[in-house]
Amino acid sequence: MEKVLDHIGVAVRNLDESIDFYENVLGGKLIDRYRSEAVGVESEIAIMEVNGTRTELLAPSNNTTSPIARFIKQKGKGVHHIAYRVDNLDDALNELKELGIRTLEDTLRTNKHGRRLIYLNPADTQGAIIEYCDYP
Repeated sequence: MEKVLDHIGVAVRNLDESIDFYENVLGGKLIDRYRSEAVGVESEIAIMEVNGTRTELLAPSNNTTSPIARFIKQKGKGVHHIAYRVDNLDDALNELKELGIRTLEDTLRTNKHGRRLIYLNPADTQGAIIEYCDYP
């Protein structure tokens, strides 16, 4: 199954300062900004586009339960995940299962833009946080 880079997620402490950098230094455009208080997400998200490439800026909205807050505390701010778009998420999940690659089942969800997504288990990805997503 073909995989195409969809976006890169970047953990940030200050969303406004990060948006300013992407707009004024990189020449990017703010596509959307929203807050997700879903359990296991608890983040404010800004979608930036620079020359057709998207970056999700992720800031924790709850410093005790947000996985982004945990990530920043453990590893510092910076690249959080790399997302690959697949044609069909269900088929991709079956392929992963056949290959013995586990997913983090509790991360399976549909975001506000209709993107279905799930994270692969970093224990099976050489430590990288990888997201698979589709746009049904």
